[in-house]
Amino acid sequence: MVPDVSERSGMSENVSAAVAVRSLPKTELLLPQLTWWALVFPAVMVVALVLHSVRLLNWIHVLSGVLWTGADIFFGFVLGPVIRRLEPTQRAALIAYLVPKTLLYFPAVSLTTGTAGWYLASWLGLTSPANVQFPWTVGALVLITLMTIMGVCIILPNSLRIWFELHKPEPDRDLIIRLNRNNILNAAIQGTMQILIIVVMAHLVMG
Repeated sequence: MVPDVSERSGMSENVSAAVAVRSLPKTELLLPQLTWWALVFPAVMVVALVLHSVRLLNWIHVLSGVLWTGADIFFGFVLGPVIRRLEPTQRAALIAYLVPKTLLYFPAVSLTTGTAGWYLASWLGLTSPANVQFPWTVGALVLITLMTIMGVCIILPNSLRIWFELHKPEPDRDLIIRLNRNNILNAAIQGTMQILIIVVMAHLVMG
């Protein structure tokens, strides 16, 4: 029995997907692909805390926050729509390249932003209920806590599942696409929350 056109197309696509996956880097090469330079952010934060330097802590807090916000907005509102328009094999190749680049980056900048922000607020007296800015501080802490939980408990585990799934002998392409779509959606939600927290921070700065 000769397969019809749709069957031949599906068979061809599956073969292409298998070839694409076999050409991807192996999992044992994951560590060299990680963005180790992202660990500079928490390292600088630790130095600032040890030196009790408000200026240095504020600098790393703002820098990490900017990089986190920019990455969330880019992934959620720029890269997400592009990925949805790619062919499945192209998506798999792009996802396989992006995942190791974000595994350290997002946790590093998000945890640095939140931790540095908490210490700054504490040092500047913004965590005191007597401070007129206290409600805004609580709002900022709630937003950044939610975003950090989303990143560490949802996006990071999904990324790890994607990475290991891609390197199985027969990866579940539908699972990979579904997990990545979930990550892009969460990045878009985080990006929206980032805009809200910028409004809060602008108010705190201006008093």
